[in-house]
Amino acid sequence: MKKYSYERGFIMCAHIHSEALEKAKTGLPCDELLFDLGDLFKIFGDTTRIKILYLLFETDLCVQDMTELLHMEQSAVSHQLKILREAKLINSRREGKMNIYSLSDDHVRSIIGQGYEHLTEGEENGI
Repeated sequence: MKKYSYERGFIMCAHIHSEALEKAKTGLPCDELLFDLGDLFKIFGDTTRIKILYLLFETDLCVQDMTELLHMEQSAVSHQLKILREAKLINSRREGKMNIYSLSDDHVRSIIGQGYEHLTEGEENGI
């Protein structure tokens, strides 16, 4: 028979679920990797960065083109591009005097696509 206690507004189960705990512990990555993953998801927390990534879904662009499309100052777009580049979400290459930006790989498209799909699921049914 399980015994329960009430602590700080929560029902506490006195029975330890050893098998479940071991399974959860086995699947838990190291703290360093989890911190890095948290930092990666923070990058996706800015609407301007998401817009830039969406623009790069379609084609490679220079900062001037993005500035025009986003109706933003070049310095603001460049700042966001630097953050995305440091996170290895985009690449840049030189063409003459311009840097041309592109998505670094299909993982970026997949991450955003999964998020978009999650947010829009059920909408076709009027939900």
